Amino acid sequence: MPEPGAAPGLVDVARKFATTLTDTKGVTLPPAELERLLLSFAQEITEVATPAYEGAVLRFTTLFSAAPIGIALADPSGVIMEANAALAKLLSSTQSRLHDRHLADLAATDHDATRIRSCLERLSTAEIGRLTERGVHLDHSQDGSITTNVTLARLPGDRADTHFPVLMAADTDDLHLLGERLLHQNVHDALTGLPNSQAFANRVEAALGAPGTEEIALVYLDIDGFKVINDGLGAGVGDRVLKEVANRLAETFTGHHDGYVARLSGDGFGVLMRGADLTTQHVVRLVDRALDDLNEAVYLGGHGIGVSASAGIVVGGRPGGGHTELRRAAELALHRAKERGKAQWMLYDPAEDERDRSRYQLGAVIAGALENGEFTLVYQPTVKLAKPDEIAAVNAGLRWNHPEKGELDSEEFYPLAQITGMTVPLGKWLLAESLKATARWRSRFGEATPDVCIRLPRRFASDAELVGMVKEELDRQGLPAQALRLCIDRQSMFDAKGEVHDSFGLLAELGAQLVLTISGSDDLELIPRLNLPVRHVILSGPVVDALAECAAETDVRHLRQLVERGKELKLRIGAEGVRSAEHAARLRQLGVLAARGPFVADSATGDEVDEMIERHAG
Repeated sequence: MPEPGAAPGLVDVARKFATTLTDTKGVTLPPAELERLLLSFAQEITEVATPAYEGAVLRFTTLFSAAPIGIALADPSGVIMEANAALAKLLSSTQSRLHDRHLADLAATDHDATRIRSCLERLSTAEIGRLTERGVHLDHSQDGSITTNVTLARLPGDRADTHFPVLMAADTDDLHLLGERLLHQNVHDALTGLPNSQAFANRVEAALGAPGTEEIALVYLDIDGFKVINDGLGAGVGDRVLKEVANRLAETFTGHHDGYVARLSGDGFGVLMRGADLTTQHVVRLVDRALDDLNEAVYLGGHGIGVSASAGIVVGGRPGGGHTELRRAAELALHRAKERGKAQWMLYDPAEDERDRSRYQLGAVIAGALENGEFTLVYQPTVKLAKPDEIAAVNAGLRWNHPEKGELDSEEFYPLAQITGMTVPLGKWLLAESLKATARWRSRFGEATPDVCIRLPRRFASDAELVGMVKEELDRQGLPAQALRLCIDRQSMFDAKGEVHDSFGLLAELGAQLVLTISGSDDLELIPRLNLPVRHVILSGPVVDALAECAAETDVRHLRQLVERGKELKLRIGAEGVRSAEHAARLRQLGVLAARGPFVADSATGDEVDEMIERHAG
């Protein structure tokens, strides 16, 4: 059926004229009228059929001419009527010389001619549409013969029960080269030319299964910060850097202990080494050399591009599970190298592997633990140093009541939350629950209720929805924004898009109190330099620890300068990690207003905070 609005198809035309010729109401049509109808029928059939027919002919002709394999079209008796350029090239002949030859005459031997004639007979007498003969020798005008794979098929003719044979031939040498090329592409990386991940896996499995006492080492290398190169200078430059890295790695490892280098991922490379005399020292020496070579700048387009890499190494001690476990062990060692500063290598350690497994298992179930109510709030009170019984603020944090591992503090799971993407969900829960507790305290204790302070991890601080979440929770609990303090450190202040800085400005306009944790004058000077709307600073780390015992004069002078500069900036200054009453007294003498730490309480539950507020309110 034609589409609506389209010209009628052949069936429609046939039905139309069949109806006309039969519906004569008992009247015999005169010859002239019948002739007129039949001519009209033929004309309309031609108009309908011709475009489709011509299109099919054009498509077939184009395919025949452009096909990369040799094709000969023959008449029903097998005599060639047309041969394409590919067949003429295959036989080192011309298309005109091939015309009028029988298909069997293309054979170089009587045996092969018989094979072709046999196929033609089978095509004409059986319901077979296609036959293939492999290793057929065809006549080559220069080399005598050429070995081909020949396929014979039959095409329908323009009349019923007529068929035209077609012969298709392909050089087996070309097919072999094509197969070799496809095989190479299947096991090699298209960009660098190195073996790919599948080829590497096969090589490692073969090495693991080989008999004998050969030692095996696997190295996993990853370019540090490759995204910076790719995004900053473009994917084209990034590809050229990858090629250079591949070349340098191949130069370093190939030829040493049967070194086999492969590209395993975007910017990840693997090296397999083996040998009876292979030792950890040998492997480490080569890895050190490779990392040094990579540190030399790559000059592309006028840019001297610095490249560094980290590496994980597994030598001997083949973990069970074959290639997969061996590679996983190298990846774990690589991750530890990156965690410890990048541009270095780490050896696989089974004991550390077990600890990492435990950690990663913990990180994997954070989402379920949050949903199952395994997290609770824990607080650290901040007191006024002039009135130690008076709470200035409570810092709210998370504690995980793990069903098997017991109580886990935030430092045990927050780093894992960053890896698994759970930082924001945990932050949302902490914000909602701490403001709910603050609303309860305000209802009970009124103005004696301390502010609640929440530390913002970088991922949560840079979340585009942070301001909206804060306002929504404040409104839900009916709290003024001034009841909330949001704390951040220097590292978390900086993100690529500047979202933290923007969010801090909006939160300050909302009325929330912003707090910056500092450890020195560089941190403090961020406030005027970036025009941060910060109202409180918290001294932390060595600058506070130095005053825990008998402090050196330089340490006292340093802290005094920080306090004086803070006062110039009209900031309220507190401290964390204060160990004892004597420690707190020294800080107070230098101008610190409030503090938290073991001298008050390492941590407190909600009920304990209730009691502390109640004592202060009383």
